[in-house]
Amino acid sequence: MPELRQDIITGDWTVIATERARRPQNFTSKNFEAIQSKPSFKPDCPFCPGNERETPPEVFAYRDASAPADSGGWKVRVVPNKFPAFSQGKYSESRSGIYSIKSATGVHDVIIETPRHDISPGLMAAAEFHMVLKAYRQRYRMIMEDDPRLEYILIFRNHGRPAGASLEHPHSQISALGLIPPVIAKELQGTQLYYEANGKCVYCDMIHEEVETGSRLLAVQDGYVAFQPFASRVPFETWVIPINHQSRFELEDDPSLEGLSRVMTEALKALSISLGDPAYNYVLHTSPCHGDHFFHWHIEILPKLTIQAGFEIGTGMYINVARPEETAEFLRNSL
Repeated sequence: MPELRQDIITGDWTVIATERARRPQNFTSKNFEAIQSKPSFKPDCPFCPGNERETPPEVFAYRDASAPADSGGWKVRVVPNKFPAFSQGKYSESRSGIYSIKSATGVHDVIIETPRHDISPGLMAAAEFHMVLKAYRQRYRMIMEDDPRLEYILIFRNHGRPAGASLEHPHSQISALGLIPPVIAKELQGTQLYYEANGKCVYCDMIHEEVETGSRLLAVQDGYVAFQPFASRVPFETWVIPINHQSRFELEDDPSLEGLSRVMTEALKALSISLGDPAYNYVLHTSPCHGDHFFHWHIEILPKLTIQAGFEIGTGMYINVARPEETAEFLRNSL
């Protein structure tokens, strides 16, 4: 029989369609061979070294000390998005009849993760991805200091065209908004309600449950837990959470980010090798910019292996055709 599983934080339901479920190995493809044959440099790629003038002037970069801005010698660059969803400017609110309008005031940057065109976090050395994580933290802190009007800073990565990546060169994005996104607001509410009812953090309890049962667990190392959530929305959905309670990502120190880089690269490598470099999104969920929110920051990785269709659109519920217990076991065997 199919199962309905409830997300303990948001209250959302997922259908685990056991009768038409696919075995984990049925999701594999040969795409991994294709990424191994990518060139390390493409002359027409605006993110490749030597094409720095093809992007807006960089906000900051990790680069050789002797190299000037917007030149070669960089390891990670952060530049404004040429086609931003949010842009700096005067904030305004208005009405159009019964409807509300707000200006999309904020920040939208691109983090160019590496000079190499042919690599991604699943293939990076942990030390390389550590530098990317430090760039996330640094830009996050800069944005918070620059504009106190902003309410939430979102860091995310789209890998592959099905996941929304318009450029092949490895990059992430950071968007700063003048409001708290509904997804985060719902998680904050669920976290607060659980604490009021149980006197504990729901994410901390979730970590304890996943480590104790072990059936959905991928790894416990370097101060982090990686697991497939009980009510996984898509096949191979994976969460990475710090074991010690921390509400804000930007407060993590360098040793903590070193541990995160090792866990993230291992998890993404397992996905890449086992499934043939699938398209995926990963999103950092952290506390809003202002206020003392009771939260537990984490990263959610969602591979794009299935298509959301009429049922999902009509109900707001996901159908997952693979059991997280089986996909977790499949990935554990490749770690």
